[in-house]
Amino acid sequence: MDLADLQIFRAVAQEGGIVRAARKLHRVQSNVTTRIKQLEASIGVQLFHRDRRRLHLSPNGELLLAYAERLMQLSEEARNAVSGARPQGLLRLGALESTTASRLPAVLAAFHRAYPDVRVELMTGTNDALTAAVASRRLEAAFVAEAPGDRALAALPLFRERLLLIAAHSHRPIERAQDVDGDSIIAFPNGCAYRRVLQRWLGDRRLACVRVLELASYHAIVACVASGTGIALVPESVLDTVRHAEVARYALPKVHSHVHTPLIWRTHEPSAALVALREVATQVARGAARGRSA
Repeated sequence: MDLADLQIFRAVAQEGGIVRAARKLHRVQSNVTTRIKQLEASIGVQLFHRDRRRLHLSPNGELLLAYAERLMQLSEEARNAVSGARPQGLLRLGALESTTASRLPAVLAAFHRAYPDVRVELMTGTNDALTAAVASRRLEAAFVAEAPGDRALAALPLFRERLLLIAAHSHRPIERAQDVDGDSIIAFPNGCAYRRVLQRWLGDRRLACVRVLELASYHAIVACVASGTGIALVPESVLDTVRHAEVARYALPKVHSHVHTPLIWRTHEPSAALVALREVATQVARGAARGRSA
C-alpha cells in the first residue's frame, strides 16, 4: 500500500465509481480497476460493495478512507514544511449560521488576501453537527459555540458573543422566565448550543410544556419573532446584521448570555492552511475586541 494507491482509492470513494475517478485522475479505467483490486488483495479485505451503477464503501473501506485522508494530509504538510511553500489546496471549514453571518466575512476576506492559493469549502450547521463532522474528518475545523470535552479535539476561543432574548414589541416586558410562560420558542433544530442556553434559562419545569418552532435561518427567526410568533435567543452580533430587526431586546444574566465562539480542530492534525487560518482569525478577533473597547 502506497500513497498512489490511497489517492486512487480516495478518488473512487469520492466519485462513487471507476469511470468518474479515472476521469478525475486522468488515468485509464482499466488501470484504476486493477489498482483497486490489488489494494484489496494486499490488505485482504473488500473495500467496496458493487452494484450496477455505483460503488459503495464497505465498513472496512470507510475505516481505510479516514486513514487515507490523514496520510495524504500529513504528506502534504511534510512537503510544504520542507519546501517552505505557502499554504495551498483545499480547507474544509464549518461554521454556525450566526458566525457565518457576523464574524466569518472579515476572517475569510483577510485569509483570502493573505493566502489566495487556499480554496475554502464552507459547511454550516448546528454546534453538535459541526463538532461531529470535525471528529469524523468530514471537516478539518469549525467555528462552534461550545468547546468540546473530547481530548481528541482542540479548541481556540476567539470571538466573545452576547446572547439576547428577543420578542415582539407588543410582548410584555421580560425580566424573568415566568414572563414568557405560554410563549413558543423559535430556534434552530436540536444540536444548537444557543437553544440549550435558552432551555437552561427557562428551567426544566417549563420545558415540559413549551412549544418549539424550528427554523434554519436567523432572518426567518427574527421575522417570526417580530410578528409575535414567539421568542428567541440570538447573538447580538447577528441582530446587528439583520436590517429592520423590529424586535425588543432583553438581557439575560451573564452566566447565560456571555459565551465564546471557539475554532475547533483535531488535536495534532492541523494542516498548514489551518495554522494560517488560526493566525488570521486570532488577528481579526483581537481587532473586533479593540473595536468594542473603543
